[in-house]
Amino acid sequence: MPLVTTADLIGPARKAGRAVVAFNVITLEHAEAVAAAAERTGLAAVLQISENAVRFHGGDLSAVAAAATAVARASRAPLALHLDHVVTPELVHAAHAAGFGSVMVDASRLGYGDNVKATAEAVRWGHARGMWVEAELGRVGGKDGEPPLDAHAPGARTDPAEAAAYVAETGVDALAVAVGSAHAMTERTAALDHALIAALRAALPVPLVLHGSSGVPDEDLRAAVRAGMTKINVGTALNTAYTGALRAHLAAHPRTVDPRRYLAEAREAMTATAARFLTVVAGGGSA
Repeated sequence: MPLVTTADLIGPARKAGRAVVAFNVITLEHAEAVAAAAERTGLAAVLQISENAVRFHGGDLSAVAAAATAVARASRAPLALHLDHVVTPELVHAAHAAGFGSVMVDASRLGYGDNVKATAEAVRWGHARGMWVEAELGRVGGKDGEPPLDAHAPGARTDPAEAAAYVAETGVDALAVAVGSAHAMTERTAALDHALIAALRAALPVPLVLHGSSGVPDEDLRAAVRAGMTKINVGTALNTAYTGALRAHLAAHPRTVDPRRYLAEAREAMTATAARFLTVVAGGGSA
């Protein structure tokens, strides 16, 4: 199937009060698992490659991007490609050259003024080339191994008035907001601030993005979509499934040396996990 863009998926979903799930891809098996889950459920998805994943692949986007593109084009499901958590302008430029239709520019570690300046420049560059640009305001903790932020820490929640000003000043197409989730959570114990999500939805003219969704319980995810979230990012849950299946296989078969045996099981575990998130978030079902 021809590639779709993130904008193609997000725009209609926001109008209909639905959400799209975006999955972080590290290996070929990740991409294949997401594509299989999308086909299994009949739902669209986004394949995301983060700057950290690019660094893992030697700092060169081209190979992992080519693999994800090939998987997406071979799939029977609508799949989009998105570059996630980019902090360097050079990688934004590489994303456009590699055929990505969207990018998340992460200047959230900077002060407000510097965040606006860096993001606005990326938006100008991206929009001139037809790219859809996401950014972040507030701090969604747990990045690069840092601990989750305390619920009352400065920046741990995105202020609706500040977010409205930020969107107006930068021209972003979507905004990742801090509402109680954190990256890299392996237990689903996050408690989202649904009143804040609703306030942000009312204040902003652009779609809201939830990062750190792996740690959010199913009903909380469904409630977040009802309150106004449109893009739901999932990464750690796939890695947990992958690693769990791999460990189980090697524990049961310690003499295994053929990686196809345990990678097949890891890929299927990720497929089942991705299908569950798609069903819960985008399909309105239950796990």
